[in-house]
Amino acid sequence: MEDSMRKTFVTLFAVVAGLVIASRPLAAHHGAAAFENDPAKRLVLKGTVTEWIWANPHTFLQFDVKGEDGQLVHWVVEASNPPDMQNRGWTIRSFKAGDQVTVTVRPVKSGKPVGSIIQVQFADGHVLSAVGGGNEAAPAPVRQ
Repeated sequence: MEDSMRKTFVTLFAVVAGLVIASRPLAAHHGAAAFENDPAKRLVLKGTVTEWIWANPHTFLQFDVKGEDGQLVHWVVEASNPPDMQNRGWTIRSFKAGDQVTVTVRPVKSGKPVGSIIQVQFADGHVLSAVGGGNEAAPAPVRQ
């Protein structure tokens, strides 16, 4: 009987542990409510790439922008998951530290330097879009 209880306990523990592990990605995911949805509130930021993170559930671009006061502001902006971004022409090698970029973002409503990528334009003029359809409204004026 003792062996049977031990097997039951181990099985129950394994099931609970599996459920906890499987639920972590769901708990980490979020909706878009934190981002400004008004096209007039989009920002166009010129900056220098510091890091490109190619990971699930989102890819992240980190870059520095010189603020209006002359101080560097570190931005962290997200895009979709790697398979979705690959379908849009992005790769794990799309950016390297030091690249000069102009990033159109939907900023978060809190005003922090965080947002969601609409598109990125490189110094040579080529553009990577993070959204589909090509029907995006004109971005806001560029902030240096």
